[in-house]
Amino acid sequence: MVRSLLLTAALLFPLQASDWVTLFNGKDLSGWTPKIAKHPLGENAFNTFRVEDGILKCEYDKYPKFDRKFGHLYTHLSYSHYLLRMEYKFAGKMMSDAPSYVNLNSGVMVHSQPPQSMSLNQGFPVSLEFQFLADEGKGRRSTGNVCTPGTNLEMDGKLITQHIVQSSAPTIPADQWVKIEIEVRGNKEIIHRVNGKEVLRYQKPQLDPKGGVVPTKELFAAGASLLLSHGHIALQAEGQPVWFRSIQLKQLEHNE
Repeated sequence: MVRSLLLTAALLFPLQASDWVTLFNGKDLSGWTPKIAKHPLGENAFNTFRVEDGILKCEYDKYPKFDRKFGHLYTHLSYSHYLLRMEYKFAGKMMSDAPSYVNLNSGVMVHSQPPQSMSLNQGFPVSLEFQFLADEGKGRRSTGNVCTPGTNLEMDGKLITQHIVQSSAPTIPADQWVKIEIEVRGNKEIIHRVNGKEVLRYQKPQLDPKGGVVPTKELFAAGASLLLSHGHIALQAEGQPVWFRSIQLKQLEHNE
């Protein structure tokens, strides 16, 4: 099953450049699929993801407790070469039983494995995360980092295996809307931008043969390549309420 999903995903992105298209229509979750740990694919448990006043919200007011129910909202399609832009803003407080690092923490995943290939209890997809962080009043806490669940990357020709690589972005207050953009060029390069400024650049996104934070054994067994050239986009829900809006994507030309 995983192999067929990977092969299907590779056929979903066109080779021609395009205009900006809207991925979130401001009305409902059309074009997106939730997968929340301990719940089946497609079940939007506790109404985690909802649309109110034109904003896509991740909320936890209906949860009795978090209980490590990490979740993500996935695009139906897989993408390879593109620009993705959106705005995010933190809202409210994290779940009291969530890990402490969840405070004012969220993100968007790129080059993600298909949600259909995830196990029932899997908390995070194999992917690369454009991490969203906000000021906790404890010193510098840059947004726009990259996190690597089940993945590695290269910077200046050197393999990077640490889970988080910090960006040069500033520490931003939690009550502000933040504009982010990520430029994804297959398995060549990925660039992070915050409020119009480049804050991080890395190359050769790839699966971690050792698995790391998220196991990759099944993906390799299904025939996945080491280098990641495409994948789904996923908005993160890990115990901290967060809002998203103005989610747009522009396909980029490539000849690979």
